[in-house]
Amino acid sequence: MFHNNKIGLFTLLLITSISINAQVVLKKMDSVKTLSEVVVYANKFPTASKNIIQTIGLITDKTLIQQQATTADILTASGQVFVQKSQLGGGSPIIRGFEASRVLLMVDGVRMNSAIFRAGHLQNIITVDNMILDRVEINYGPSSTMYGSDALGGVVNLFTKNPTLNTSTAWKTSGNAVLRYANGQNENRQHIDVNIANNKWAYLTSFTSSSFGDLRQGNNRLAAYPDFGKRLFYVTNTNGIDIANDNSANVNIQKTTSYTQTDLLQKIMYKPTANTEHLLNIQLSNSSDINRYDRLTETSKGLPVYSEWYYGPQIRNMLGYKYSASALKGYFQELTVNTSYQHLEESRISRKFKSTNKDYRVENVDILGVNADLLHKQTNGNIHFGLESYYDIVKSTAYRNNISTSVRSAITTRYSDGPTNMAYQALYLQQTKYLNDHWVLNDGIRLNMVQLNAQFKDTSLMHFPFTEAKQSNAAFTGNLGLAYNAENGYKLAFGLSSGFRAPNIDDLTKVFDTKTGYVVVPNKDLKPEYTYNAEVNLSKSTTAFSWGASLFYTWFKNALVADKFTWNGQSKIIYQGVLSDVYATQNKAKAIVYGFNVNGRIRIMENTDIAGTYTYTKGTYNDGVKEMPLDHIPPSYGRIGIKHTNDIWNAEVFSVFNGWKHIEDYNLNGEDNEIYATKDGMPGWMTLNFASYYTPTKKLSVGFQIENIADLNYRYFASGISAVGRNYILSCRYSF
Repeated sequence: MFHNNKIGLFTLLLITSISINAQVVLKKMDSVKTLSEVVVYANKFPTASKNIIQTIGLITDKTLIQQQATTADILTASGQVFVQKSQLGGGSPIIRGFEASRVLLMVDGVRMNSAIFRAGHLQNIITVDNMILDRVEINYGPSSTMYGSDALGGVVNLFTKNPTLNTSTAWKTSGNAVLRYANGQNENRQHIDVNIANNKWAYLTSFTSSSFGDLRQGNNRLAAYPDFGKRLFYVTNTNGIDIANDNSANVNIQKTTSYTQTDLLQKIMYKPTANTEHLLNIQLSNSSDINRYDRLTETSKGLPVYSEWYYGPQIRNMLGYKYSASALKGYFQELTVNTSYQHLEESRISRKFKSTNKDYRVENVDILGVNADLLHKQTNGNIHFGLESYYDIVKSTAYRNNISTSVRSAITTRYSDGPTNMAYQALYLQQTKYLNDHWVLNDGIRLNMVQLNAQFKDTSLMHFPFTEAKQSNAAFTGNLGLAYNAENGYKLAFGLSSGFRAPNIDDLTKVFDTKTGYVVVPNKDLKPEYTYNAEVNLSKSTTAFSWGASLFYTWFKNALVADKFTWNGQSKIIYQGVLSDVYATQNKAKAIVYGFNVNGRIRIMENTDIAGTYTYTKGTYNDGVKEMPLDHIPPSYGRIGIKHTNDIWNAEVFSVFNGWKHIEDYNLNGEDNEIYATKDGMPGWMTLNFASYYTPTKKLSVGFQIENIADLNYRYFASGISAVGRNYILSCRYSF
């Protein structure tokens, strides 16, 4: 068996050897062509990647995108992003040691981050249907110049497919129907998309229905942890009585992880001229209840802590309109205006074991947004000017229902219960200047303005020492970088960038127990967080091979971390009937995060490539007294595989892996969830996987995959649920 503590070294050496061997191969070739230029949307307008200083991860492989259970799983399977999970219906991306509210999620140019995005772990990314995704871009490092607040660690840009116009005035209909089944979580998915278009109008309709059963974890455990992850019990309620059921006969079935989800997308495109386009974008996502699996496995004195703990239906509704114009007269030649309205709903429902009190906390968020971007083109570069405005309205309600008597009573809301809102405004300017045939300069500046207003109406339950929390924060962020593009495919880039995140409603007003006996209380005296990043990137790309390496160092100022606090002078309070230690989000003095990524690809024969990627991250913070690990820092991780592609048959054997996260590297006061790890931390692991896709005709494609062939039992760091065991996946696509 491969030693887990050697995974990183093995992969690093293998990727290095790919680069060395590739250059040996090149010497034997008569000629080597550089790759055709890759276009990315990191600067919102299509831009050649060679003119971007920042490291950009790009996922365009439609097989990878559409052969995953959720959008979160795309990032995991790519090996480019670490993803944490607390339940089957979830996935929280971590970029360069930053997670949740410190990573900005975007869909079709619209911010997904809301005023209640928490600093812990999120599942919002799964509300974007991967069956209709066109591409995913990952902006690594602070990206606040272009994207504003929350882009401390980076940005995950999700782009759904657009309608396709016909070349003539005649109407044409095309589409796809997909069926997918996976036995590891009894997954059943059905998808259909239909495109109806002529040369001016196009309508794209997409519908996906997803059903997931209880997840089966791997059976082969490390000898040192023979019981790790076993589901020994689950709770049911029969005739009003809670019963802890013995599950020793099916310990690998993670009971109560099942859920369903429905996704609908409707786009309407109108293109009256070659240079003008209108796009209406409607997206609806709705799930069933999703059990918080990690909470339902907690015990105290040999008994379950909870009988019920689940998220209510997760709803994301979006209505967007985008106007695009090109070849304009005047200083700016291109213009895009992107307006949106979003309605989000999430809820948390919990009941302690053998308690009759069932607590409901419900959050509704309405978001209005507008972006306007203008581009001036010139022979030696371009200038990009933009403005942005988002307004979030938050409504937080809560009540307790006695399941025996049906009597309702008041409980603390998760957030402030009075009028609560946040406003984001910004102006920004970005320049790309070609200094000569090889050197490119990127520089930009942004003015961020963020206001928060939270009112507390009922202060009796928590005895609030204040009735309102108001903030108005302004900050400048910027970026500066140089890239050198050689004629032989080499690229060297050095960049400086800054990030900014204003405290949101979740940071300032939350009351919540992140684990039993640990309660987080509001702290209205928070300040914005800032990151300052320096990075160097070196790469070379040809048709025969490519390799790249990036090194980054990030200073994290005013870092918000949960630490011990007092509430009305008390370090412990009774919360939900439990004497709990008091914590609050606070600005701790300083932190640093640093690391590197190496990646490589070599074509070993026609249509056959070996590719690998490896990422290492380290983070610490100093509170003025001592230095300790920063939370959210993943272990080393990556992916390596060999893939063959042609018009009829695609096949890949690949491995995804994580290194050890030892317990001494955990932040025990943060969100690292040491209670769901072993006593020594989270062991390293390495899975072997197989994926294939057979396309006998242009209309029919059949996929077959095996995940975790060795049926290993493993968990991703900070996760409270074990990953899937050996998983057989069948899929079928019919195009018409």
